[in-house]
Amino acid sequence: MTDVAETGADTTAEVLFERRGRLGIATLNRPRAVNALTAGMVGALLDQLTAWADDDGVAMVLVRGSGERGLCAGGDIVAIYEDIPAGGGKTADFWQTEYRLNALIARYPKPYVALMDGLVLGGGVGISAHGSVRVVTERTRMGMPETTIGFAPDVGGTLLLSRAPGEAGTHAALTGAHLGAADALYLGLADHFVPSDRLPELTEALGNENPDDAVVRYSEAAPPSELEQQRDWIDSCYASDDAGEIVRRLRSFDSEDGGAARAAADLIEAKSPTSVKVTLASLRRVRGLTLDEALAQEYRVGLRFLAAPDFREGIRAQVVDKDRTPRWNPPTLAEVRPDQVERFFEPLGSRELDLGVKETDHA
Repeated sequence: MTDVAETGADTTAEVLFERRGRLGIATLNRPRAVNALTAGMVGALLDQLTAWADDDGVAMVLVRGSGERGLCAGGDIVAIYEDIPAGGGKTADFWQTEYRLNALIARYPKPYVALMDGLVLGGGVGISAHGSVRVVTERTRMGMPETTIGFAPDVGGTLLLSRAPGEAGTHAALTGAHLGAADALYLGLADHFVPSDRLPELTEALGNENPDDAVVRYSEAAPPSELEQQRDWIDSCYASDDAGEIVRRLRSFDSEDGGAARAAADLIEAKSPTSVKVTLASLRRVRGLTLDEALAQEYRVGLRFLAAPDFREGIRAQVVDKDRTPRWNPPTLAEVRPDQVERFFEPLGSRELDLGVKETDHA
C-alpha cells in the first residue's frame, strides 16, 4: 500500500497525481473508506488520464490506493442510498463518468499499471481490471459483490466475468465471493503476482524502465487457484440459464465437492433474488459484445435497479443499519418472473449511456 506523505503533494485531495520521470502516478486517497470512489474522484481520474494520454512526457501510468486496506472498495454506495429517494439523478451522472473512465482505461494508448493490493471490489475492478498491466498480491481480495446489495455487476464486470474459463465467472458473479490473487489470475482479471512488500520497489522501477520488464522481475508464481480445482462442479452446476435450476444442481451435486456446491447454493439464496436473476441474464447477454456495448447494457440495468426496491434495501442492510437482514422483494427466486427480468434490459431512449467515444476508438 501507499503512504501518501511520500508524495509531497496535497494530501487532502481525494486523488493524488504526481510524476516520477516519465511515470504518471494516480493514488486514490480516501483510506478510511478503503478509497471508495466518489463523483469527484472519477471525474478527476478521467480528466488526468485523458491529459496524460496526450502528454509525450508521460510514457505510462500507475494507479494505486493509499492506506493499508485496499486499492478501492467500489463506489460510494452510501451516496447512492441517499440519492435514490431523490430520483437517482446524481447516481446516473456518476455512472456516466465512471463508465467513460472504464472505457478510456480499456483503450488507453500507454501502459496502464494497476496495483490491485488489498480490497478491489466493484468499481475498484473497473479502474484496474481493464488495464494492460494488472498486479495482484498475497493480500488481494477481489470481487463483484453486487448481488449482496440488490444490484448487479457493472463497470464492465459482466463482460470480464463472462470471459472467464467455463462457468467460473458465473459462480463469482452470483455468489459475490471475494477472490484471492490466484483466482483473480485464473479468471483473467489480473496478469502478475507480486508480493506486497515489493510494490514500492516495483513502483520505483517503473519510473525508469519498460513495465513488462519491471513487473516480470518482481513477479513470483501465485499459489494454485481454488476455482480452477473446482471446475468440475462449477461447470456442471452453473451451465443452466435458469437461476433456480443452478441452485437445484448445486444442492444435489453428489461428489466429494458436494459441500462446496451446497455452500454456494446457500450464498446465492441469501442474495437478492432479483439481482441473481438479472445478473445471470446479464452474463448470458453480454457474450460477444464489445466493452462499450456491455457498459451500455449495464447502464440500462443500473437505472432500473435505482427504481427497484432491492438496491436501497440491500445498502441499508449491509452498510447503513448493518443488520444483515435484507427484506428482498420478491423474496425468492421462484417469485421473480421472466418479464420482470426482461424489463431491466429495455432501451432507455434518450437516456442511453453516452461514452463520448466512437466504437472504433477501441484498441
